[in-house]
Order: sequence, then structure tokens, then C-alpha cells
Amino acid sequence: MNDITLIPLSENYLEMVRNWRNSQEVRQYMYTDQEISQQDQINWFNKIKNDNTCKYWIISYEEKSLGLVSITNISSIFDSCYWAFYLGNTSVRGAGIGAKVEYNILNYVFNNLNLNKLRCEVLISNIQVIKMHEKFGFRREAYYREHVKKNDTYYDVVGLAMLKKEWEQLKDFHYNRIYER
Repeated sequence: MNDITLIPLSENYLEMVRNWRNSQEVRQYMYTDQEISQQDQINWFNKIKNDNTCKYWIISYEEKSLGLVSITNISSIFDSCYWAFYLGNTSVRGAGIGAKVEYNILNYVFNNLNLNKLRCEVLISNIQVIKMHEKFGFRREAYYREHVKKNDTYYDVVGLAMLKKEWEQLKDFHYNRIYER
């Protein structure tokens, strides 16, 4: 089975991640789209590397680094977290990598961390990602009007979430859909 591997983010990957994040292909779907300097990247990494409320991984497939996935705002009080990902290597778009990442993160959050809810926020213009989340069973829980300001323009954001009990009902179906084709 060709599966993805999630490699914990380390200093060795910072420049590659910065280049991905600074690409127009990725920036257009982020809340902020200013260029990130090398020092900004180092400062960010130093801030998150020992933070127990977040985890970051490099998405690897067939020994190629493809993108970044994260879970943030891990909360035992709310029994939930947020997640996000992007593919910096755009040559693999449409190859099912996003679905494999999503499956792995859902399993990790609900089985390893034993949380009850996984949430995400997506710019309304990122229709493909919204559809992918909904295909997995995420439900729209919020609509944030003019939530993000980029280049003097406001953008709406959709808030989606999945509960652990919903994942338990769907995980075998998604495993078969993704891996048993």
C-alpha cells in the first residue's frame, strides 16, 4: 500500500516549508499572504517547537516531501483541536494525497489523542478543500463573514468540524475508498 508518511517538522525542513508557504499557489488560501523572511520562519519555529498545543509534520510520499500538515489549539478543556494542511509540491494535486492526509489526521486526532472534535476553517474561495472535507463527513458549523482581510479585501470563511462518533461510523468506508481502490 502506498501511504503517506508524516515526519515531525524539524529545523532541516524550515527553508523548504518557507519556500512552499511563500509560493502564490499556497499563499492564496492562507489567512495571511505576506512574504515570510528566513528570520520570521526561524522565530515561528522557535515559538512552536516546544508548544504542546500544536504539532506540525512534513507530508512525505514515495520519499518526496510534498507539504505541511498541522494540528493546533489542542485543548483538553474543549477536547478538540484544529487542523490544516497544504501541498507545496503542486505536481501531486489530484493524486489522492489530500484524502490520505485527511484520513491519517482524523485517525491520529481521534485514536492517538483521543479528542472528541476536529475543526478547520477554510476560505470560501477554496471550494475544492471544502468539498473534500464534506466528502469525509465534516459538517459546516460556522460561516464567518468578512473574517479575513487580505490586500484590502475581506473574505468569508467556512468553519467545519467532525466528531469522534461520526468518524467511528465513517472510517472503514473511507479506508476502503482511499486504499482499496
